[in-house]
Amino acid sequence: MSAQGAPLVRERWSNRDLFRLLWPLVLEQFLAVLMGVMDVMMVGSVGEFAVSGVNIIDNINHLLIIAFIALSTGGAVVCSQYIGRRDDENARLASKQLVYIVTLVALVITVFTLIFRRQMISGIYGKIEDDVMNAAMIYFLITALTFPFIAMYNACAALFRSSGNSQVPMRIAIMVNVINIGGNAFFLYVMNLGVAGVALSTLLSRAAAAVILLLLLVRKRDSPISLSGILKIKIIPSMAKRILNIGVPAGLEQSMFQFGRLLTQRVFPFFGTSIIAANAVASTINSFGFMTGNAYTTALLTIVGQCIGAGDYEGAKKNTSKIIKATWLTMFVICGLIFIFRSQMVTFFKLSPEAQAAAKTFLAVHTISSMVAWTFSFGFPSALRAAGDAKYVMIAGIVSMWIVRVSLAYFLTFTLGLGPNAVWFAQAADFIVRGILFHLRWKSGRWQGIRLI
Repeated sequence: MSAQGAPLVRERWSNRDLFRLLWPLVLEQFLAVLMGVMDVMMVGSVGEFAVSGVNIIDNINHLLIIAFIALSTGGAVVCSQYIGRRDDENARLASKQLVYIVTLVALVITVFTLIFRRQMISGIYGKIEDDVMNAAMIYFLITALTFPFIAMYNACAALFRSSGNSQVPMRIAIMVNVINIGGNAFFLYVMNLGVAGVALSTLLSRAAAAVILLLLLVRKRDSPISLSGILKIKIIPSMAKRILNIGVPAGLEQSMFQFGRLLTQRVFPFFGTSIIAANAVASTINSFGFMTGNAYTTALLTIVGQCIGAGDYEGAKKNTSKIIKATWLTMFVICGLIFIFRSQMVTFFKLSPEAQAAAKTFLAVHTISSMVAWTFSFGFPSALRAAGDAKYVMIAGIVSMWIVRVSLAYFLTFTLGLGPNAVWFAQAADFIVRGILFHLRWKSGRWQGIRLI
């Protein structure tokens, strides 16, 4: 078969191949969650205002870095499909285009954030207490500087995964956690820098991770994901368009998802700093419930992408079914354990009695809904994106977010008077609706008629 020709082989993923791809992704997700948990736990020694300030900015940061993650998704899908059809030359070209695109977008977002960060906080959260605002401003200033490094890291990690190599990003994640936890301890307890210390530690760890991954890819001269010669910058419009065909819809969907989530977060300041802190802690603990699910859905981009590139649609269906079943089982077990031990877990975060009670309620609502509906809500859209069906995912995701989660959260909170718990009830409803829409789309098979490369 020629590098440019139609696929003549059918790619198959054995159970052993799936395991070799999945376990590093699970560990990497665990380390990412651990990093967030340690940040919240360690900054808790400064006070609830610091926890609240960090949580506010983390929510905004998630909205901003969605662009990098979505573009990386586009690049990973394109590269996976080229690798599946054994077209190494175009896979290498796509790799470089991805890095160019995400770096440019990151620099623009960084400058915008540095200039307008106060307006962004006030516009999203409205009036918040002065000590929370001061902590948020400091944390936002420093973490905005990490955006170019996050973009580069996500792009490079996505490229490794697109070739089926998930162990390198995992090893870098271990290093990131060591630097971050050690930096937190030094800047918080030795230098007494408070929120600024946590942010500085994050900056150092993300910068190190991005630079190392980039250098590793530059050295992989004969690999289909090599970045050798990346300094000879050349934009190839046709290749960039393929990446953007997945990345832009994914970015819009995820941005609208995160923006809608931020609007529902505006509910919590109405009920005081304790409720903001309770939401921060509940969200942090819930991250453990997501970690295996996120790992499995990330793997689907590589698995389905390579199957589609090789013309193996039956393999795409078979492996997606395997991953969905594994995701549901592990989500059920982990979320079930969080539900059972939520009281003990909340006590680690040094909250007031009021905040502890609220956090336990939030966790109960979320873990039950995640056991039921999270897998369908986030597993199938990953497979659909890998098949090139990103536009449907975008439309269905945005409709569900705004009609179900946002509207229902405000209606239940203020019209029916259910208080902050209503935000978590609305999220559960959104999971169910999204899951139904994406499951029906996958079963319809319409994604099989889409051609990306």
